[in-house]
Amino acid sequence: MKLSQHRQIKSSARADIRPTSSKVRQALFNIWQGEIEQTKWLDLCAGTGAIGAQAIAAGASKVIGIEINLSACQIIQENWQKFTSEGQTFQIIQGDVITKLKTVSPGQFDFIYFDPPYQSAIYDQVLTLIASLKLLSPTGELAVEHNPKFWQPQQIITGLEISREKHYGDTFLSFFKVTQM
Repeated sequence: MKLSQHRQIKSSARADIRPTSSKVRQALFNIWQGEIEQTKWLDLCAGTGAIGAQAIAAGASKVIGIEINLSACQIIQENWQKFTSEGQTFQIIQGDVITKLKTVSPGQFDFIYFDPPYQSAIYDQVLTLIASLKLLSPTGELAVEHNPKFWQPQQIITGLEISREKHYGDTFLSFFKVTQM
């Protein structure tokens, strides 16, 4: 799989890992263009790690990824290392996103990308957890990749509200910001 700067990243041969399409990935980074440098990034259900790798390539200072699949974590480690420069750090946490999200050091993230298997039933639970743990900075944005056949976002989840939505064929990106009181 090609990423920014024409560098290749390894991907998993596992059928249960669905990488974000290059079209959606490019659209996401166009939306957040110019805002990523020196930010903290959280990549949930990281899969191949392509999103985190591109965040590192775009200048994010810290990227944390959570992925349940051990072999995928090993590939992510290898991929992210290729893109990391001096002053950048990353961490891959292997395990269930709901359990491991609770172990992420408090510190608010400027960008969070959440891309679980489309048919999973964890969307609302993870979004509620992100809000209750205050993981998203007050000025940050959370993007959720989903297929509306399997999940429809609520307009407001306690602590988060939809800021915009984009769609690319059957793939939707729903963006959330912290609810302003």
